[in-house]
Amino acid sequence: MASSDPPAPAAKGSARRGRDLAVAVPTGLGLIVLLIASVWFTPWAFLGLVCVALVLALRELTVALGKAGFRLPFVPLAVGAVATQVAGAAAGPGGVVVGVFLTLAATAVWRALDFDYRRAPGAAPDGVQGVRSLAQDIYASAFAVLYLPTLAALVVLLSFMAQGRWLVLLLVAIPVASDTGGYFAGAYLGRHKLAPKVSPKKTWEGLAGSVALASVAGIVGMALMGRPWYFGLALAVFGSLAATLGDLAESLLKRSIGIKDMGSLLPGHGGVLDRVDSILMTAPFAYVLITLVGAGVFG
Repeated sequence: MASSDPPAPAAKGSARRGRDLAVAVPTGLGLIVLLIASVWFTPWAFLGLVCVALVLALRELTVALGKAGFRLPFVPLAVGAVATQVAGAAAGPGGVVVGVFLTLAATAVWRALDFDYRRAPGAAPDGVQGVRSLAQDIYASAFAVLYLPTLAALVVLLSFMAQGRWLVLLLVAIPVASDTGGYFAGAYLGRHKLAPKVSPKKTWEGLAGSVALASVAGIVGMALMGRPWYFGLALAVFGSLAATLGDLAESLLKRSIGIKDMGSLLPGHGGVLDRVDSILMTAPFAYVLITLVGAGVFG
């Protein structure tokens, strides 16, 4: 749900065309209904939804990085990702730390045992190049662990807090508002490119629209929760900026691999990872703001 501006208009004064909204909107509404139903029923139901999304997103990331020459061990990644979420729900932040550490260790050992370094591309007779390829795979696996299950665990931790369902909905509402504000501001006002070499569609006007509408969502959300409005504003501003940077980083990754989307599971939206990336990037700011800065306010 990262903020994104659509392509340049075909004619002056016309709205830019990006996604197929006739397909994207129903899909997005369906995902929102599924999210609300899970988080409102019980945080454990939401945990199950997170685990399913994580496994799908990890599969997409594994396939995408495979096209760039990296081979990630999907089985320990998926098992470790799910175990980390359960550990976080059962034991709190300490459980997340243990889960992440064990997943990092399991992926490294699994890949080392499964790696034939003498047959690696460009391997020298002494296997030196093969060892380098193994190290690159382990680094890529560590990136996957720190990116997906670690950030997702912060969302799970928030869901088990007091008013957890509202915090999760707010954490989703801010990226959605950021995406929507960026889309329409970029469509009708976008003139100045934000990072043309990385993502030609993004504009500074789109970024301003993202922050503006996300701020409204953050302030209204905190008001509905009976909490200080400025917490919502801070979360929205930092969240929008983090989501935009994360989206640019993902665009750079996809451009280097030569793909448009990380997957095609969600009609009109691409893959699961394309939809959850901005939520994941917003999660650290939300967790720090709520548990540290806002300690006692959200307790």
